[in-house]
Amino acid sequence: MIARLKALVATVWPVLRLRTILLGTFLFVAALPGLGAIFLRVYENALVRRTEAELVAQAAALGATAALLWPGVPPASPTGPPEYRDRQTEVDLSSSPILPPRPSAASVRFAPQGSAEDVARRMEQAFAETRLATLSSIIMLDSNGIVLNGPETGRSLAMLPEVKAALAGRGRTVLRRNEKYEPHYPLEWLSRAANLRLHYARPVKVGDRVVGALLVSRSPRALFRGMYEDRGKIALGVGVIFLVLLFLTAVLARAIVRPIEGLSRATRELAAGRHVPARRPALKVVEIDALFADFEQMAQSIARRSNYLRDFAASVSHEFKTPLAAISGTIELLEDHGSDMPPDVRERFLANMAADANRLSRMVGRLMELARADVLVGEPNARADAASIAAYVADALQGDDFHIHVDIAANLPLLAIDVGALQAALTALAENARQSGASRLDIAVSQSGSDVLVDVRDNGPGIAPADQDKVFDPFFTSKRDQGGTGLGLPVTRSLLAAYRAQIAVLSAAVGAHFQIRCPIALIPA
Repeated sequence: MIARLKALVATVWPVLRLRTILLGTFLFVAALPGLGAIFLRVYENALVRRTEAELVAQAAALGATAALLWPGVPPASPTGPPEYRDRQTEVDLSSSPILPPRPSAASVRFAPQGSAEDVARRMEQAFAETRLATLSSIIMLDSNGIVLNGPETGRSLAMLPEVKAALAGRGRTVLRRNEKYEPHYPLEWLSRAANLRLHYARPVKVGDRVVGALLVSRSPRALFRGMYEDRGKIALGVGVIFLVLLFLTAVLARAIVRPIEGLSRATRELAAGRHVPARRPALKVVEIDALFADFEQMAQSIARRSNYLRDFAASVSHEFKTPLAAISGTIELLEDHGSDMPPDVRERFLANMAADANRLSRMVGRLMELARADVLVGEPNARADAASIAAYVADALQGDDFHIHVDIAANLPLLAIDVGALQAALTALAENARQSGASRLDIAVSQSGSDVLVDVRDNGPGIAPADQDKVFDPFFTSKRDQGGTGLGLPVTRSLLAAYRAQIAVLSAAVGAHFQIRCPIALIPA
């Protein structure tokens, strides 16, 4: 299922340029505040509840004042500290029902209560001051729900559910449509509370008796009013953000996109056989700079490998051409004059052909070994004990006319190399020494920092100084007449290189001196 879904996404996913992805990402990040402003439902609900809390506070203060002014109420006596309680708000834009606009007050046949009318007249100044400061509508009702102030004085609002709750002794808040609402700001259509009005009814109590009620209403605080009033600053901020985004896109394009494009062109040139150095960017980025360095290293490695293959092919052609020409000439000679040749001459020609064929066979075998060594990838967990390997080679190769002496330092760590690779290298060096006429070979193993040095010295004729730089070249040999192929040391070097080990020929007063440098295994096997 997941694989099919990935395949479907891959078929419709567009292939975009990196600069397009960067610009799109920046634009999306820049738009996040705007998207957050559109979906500020939680904040708008908090504003509505804050408006409700303000209405409750106003009604509580005015209701307490009206109760103190009620006829027959004795003066308040000092009491203990009040018990503070956090009143829970009632309205919620997502769940509270939205009632129709408040209907007009109904006409009644009886007059308001006289005591309530007297208190309403005495409170009119407080109502006016509060109305002016809070922009709230404040209506006082008697215990029958008859309006005591305002244009609907003498009419009844007792049919309203919030008034019924207040006359029953409970405060109640409801949300109603605002029939007088007119949009003032272009963004108000995004708000859920723009055309609503909160109505809060609170009982006026004298003791435990409800003597009247206060109906307070106002529109909630506008969510987008402040945003609209600061529209110039917001537009300036948006413009600055987009300019910064364009600048960042340009910087990233110059520091990342253009270098990658240049590296891509250089790669295509390299694939076509032309090494065009990639131009490094002026704006440095660590990863991009490292990528250029890796590319140059790869290009140099490819160039070295190409030169190696070219020279190797030329050497193989030369080395094979000589014995093949000799074999071909001998066959032609035998075909033309074989019957006339003396037996000893014919045998000599056949022996030469066999020697050349054997040389070709050995050369093919060595070439196969060199090919395997060149592509060998060393095992990361390879471990070898230099002391045991040197002792094994000494026991296997020394004889009456060829002695091998081993000198091993104490407490040597394990080497990060395969046992077979190190054994093959020491065996090749020992065989070369014996074939060159040496009678003694010394193998000394010691530690030098994070490496182990294996020094191999013999007492043979040695290597001419002019040939020391050529001994690791394929097909270079000083024992060609003895059947040497000149591939033993190149194979040895390739085997060691697969495990990050190195071999070098050093100057020596007597005989030949080779040194193998192997890294120490970090974690013992």
